[in-house]
Amino acid sequence: MHIADHDILTPGDHPDVLVAMNPAALRANLGDVPATATIIVDVDEFTGRNLARAGYTSDPLTDGTLAAHEVHEVAMTSLTRGAVAEAGLGKKGAERCRNMFALGLLFFMYGRAAELTETFLRAKFAEDRGVADANVLAFRAGWNYGETTEAFATVRVAPAVLPSGTYRQITGNTALAYGLVAAGERAQLPVLFGAYPITPASDVLHELTKHKNFGVLTVQAEDEIAAVGAALGASFAGALGITATSGPGLALKAETIGLGVMTELPLVVIDVQRGGPSTGLPTKTEQADLLQALHGRNGESPVPVVAPRSPADCFDTALEAARIALAYRTPVLLLSDGAIANGSEPWLLPEIEELPDLRVAFATTPNTPDGSTGFWPYRRDPETLARDWAVPGTPGLAHRIGGLEKTDGSGEISYDAANHDHMVRLRRRKVDGITVPDVAVDDPDDRADVLVLGWGSTYGPIGAACRRIRRAGGSVAQAHLRHLNPLPANLGEVLARYHRVVLPEMNLGQLASVLRARYLTDIRSVTKVAGMPFTVEELQAAITTSIEEIVPA
Repeated sequence: MHIADHDILTPGDHPDVLVAMNPAALRANLGDVPATATIIVDVDEFTGRNLARAGYTSDPLTDGTLAAHEVHEVAMTSLTRGAVAEAGLGKKGAERCRNMFALGLLFFMYGRAAELTETFLRAKFAEDRGVADANVLAFRAGWNYGETTEAFATVRVAPAVLPSGTYRQITGNTALAYGLVAAGERAQLPVLFGAYPITPASDVLHELTKHKNFGVLTVQAEDEIAAVGAALGASFAGALGITATSGPGLALKAETIGLGVMTELPLVVIDVQRGGPSTGLPTKTEQADLLQALHGRNGESPVPVVAPRSPADCFDTALEAARIALAYRTPVLLLSDGAIANGSEPWLLPEIEELPDLRVAFATTPNTPDGSTGFWPYRRDPETLARDWAVPGTPGLAHRIGGLEKTDGSGEISYDAANHDHMVRLRRRKVDGITVPDVAVDDPDDRADVLVLGWGSTYGPIGAACRRIRRAGGSVAQAHLRHLNPLPANLGEVLARYHRVVLPEMNLGQLASVLRARYLTDIRSVTKVAGMPFTVEELQAAITTSIEEIVPA
């Protein structure tokens, strides 16, 4: 957990405090803490047997292994047993409360208010008064131990100054689910969410199943192909069809996404990216599905692509994906990733009236050019190029759509060469013409030579690294992309404004390759595919090197 008196962009590179409940925990996590870290150990568990089981040949508490750290040996097990004795849980039950003792000690060290946590514990264990009492007693004992021993350095974090409103803690997957619910409400359409369980996207399905009262129907399909087929079928029937998956599932959904491109139906496809290829690293994060999202279908099948930058931003990005899908009658790919999906941050609840109006106008009357009866499913809005959308069963608007090429306007099956060329270019022009905001540049002193560009979850590490560089007297600009297809109209001009553009990605340079080809500009690609997000230190070093390499004119 990372706490501060200002907005926080990352979970932090390294922990400042490690609580090791046993030798195995110390061995597993010691490499993650810097020399300046405080280490608190439950000394009761550092027995010869436990040390041997953890692979220690000597006691790290006495052999100098921890000499660089501030170490506190606390008899947590015995202290906890004594503190909770009146709850009558027995030895095993009492020892399970050790984590609350440790939490109470940390609350003391960091000056956190205890009342809300005690209220939470009593609510969580409301069905077992003894367990609730024991956890609260252990929590208070940890706090009191820190206060009475006066052996621990304390840190007081001032209250953060935030915009007024109601906040809640939210994860990326939960925010996606809420955004999809809001999209259905703002579009006044039923939502069908078809999905097949896959890590780390499954929590979106789990959350949406709780919200049937908002007109959300969830379908756990037998496989990824059936899931997207159900979603696309729902869109054909006049609903908002949505599906979610992770990398391998996106590959399986490709043919149906192509069908959505051909039939020009709204469809939101969420890809919570993970390490690959194949089943790869299901619980680790990566950004390596971008090229698949842009090009991973047969034929010329352009699809808009958007990406949230943080857990809370998933809500707005889900709404944006739905807006594009409904307004332009197209599948839209939303690229989240494991770091965003499982990360959490405070989220300011939006005002309902400030959410976008996503209502669509279905075709209700014949639209043939000569005014006769009948319905041409590929008549288009002259501004958006979106085709008319008619709910099946509307009297007089019977029509047929499918995967074969269509005649512009009438929608009849066509093998005509000129018509196919026209339709391919028309579908591309529709996606290219989607209205997206210009990319904003954070360049406080307007004298930076280096621009750091990012997309997706790299936003936090990039932002934190830029802050460190600026605090040290350096100058650097930052920009972040939500819209990856189409790209913002001003992006070329922004890239040309700087001597060097640095682009960190958790892949081997996929967006960098796209931008080099599109804008014929040099992009310095900084890559990482370790299954873990960038640390601030890594990006600070890479950006600083790029700044120092620029020779003044």
